[in-house]
Amino acid sequence: MKDNFSSQSDQYARFRPVYPRSLFDYLITLVPDLETAWDCGTGNGQVARELAFYFDQVYATDLSQQQIDEAIPHEKIFYSVSRAESAPFPDNTFDLITVAQAIHWFDFEAFYREVNRTIKDGGILAVIGYGLFRVSPEIDAVIDEFYKNVIGPYWDTERKYIDEHYQTIPFPFGEIKAEAFEMVFEWSFEHLTGYLQTWSAVKHYRKATGNNPLDLVFDQLKVLWGTDTRVIRFPLLLRIGKIEK
Repeated sequence: MKDNFSSQSDQYARFRPVYPRSLFDYLITLVPDLETAWDCGTGNGQVARELAFYFDQVYATDLSQQQIDEAIPHEKIFYSVSRAESAPFPDNTFDLITVAQAIHWFDFEAFYREVNRTIKDGGILAVIGYGLFRVSPEIDAVIDEFYKNVIGPYWDTERKYIDEHYQTIPFPFGEIKAEAFEMVFEWSFEHLTGYLQTWSAVKHYRKATGNNPLDLVFDQLKVLWGTDTRVIRFPLLLRIGKIEK
C-alpha cells in the first residue's frame, strides 16, 4: 500500500469532495446488522463520520498518521494507523467494510484475505470512489488536457483503476449490482484549484520538476470559470460484495 497523502493532509481534508448521505442510506439496507463497521484507508475520516450516524462502533484505519491527525474526533469512531493488508482486528468482527478512493493503492490479495477474516458471515464490502469531474465542455477540455498530457506521466500506474471506474479491479466476492449515484457540488474557483493541488500526480510533478503544473493552466481556467460558483459533477464508483462463509 502506497502513502501519497501524508503531505498536505490539511488540504485533503478541506478540498476533497464529500460522499452523499444517500449512498450510506442505501448501504445500510444491505448489511446484516449495524453493530460494527471498518473504514479502511479512512484518510481524514470522511466516510467514518458518515458511518457513525448508523453504526454502534466504527473503526477507521489509515497508513498515514498525518491523515489521522486531521480526522475529526467522534465518540463512536476509533482511529488507528494500520496497513490495509494487516489489520489489528479479531476474526468475524465487522458487518460492513468500506474502502473509499483507496483500494487501488492496496495489495488486493492480501487485503481481501483481511476482509474475509475480519468480516462477519453475510457482511458487506463496499468499494467506493469517484472519477474525473465534469463542469462544462470548455472547462472539461482544459482539465482533460491537463490530466492526460501535462501530469499524465506523473500518475501512479494504479490510477488506471479509477479511470476504469473500478470495473477492472479483482473482486472475488458475490457481487450485488449497485445503484447509481452522482456527486454534485457548487464550487468556487478557489475550491477547484485547492482540489487539484491534492492530486497525487500534481505532487509528483512538483517534486520532479520543482514547478507547479497548475501554473500552466491556471489563467485559462480562471477566465473560463468566471467569478461565480459553478456546478461540478463527479461520477461515483461503487462495487459491493457480500461475503458468505
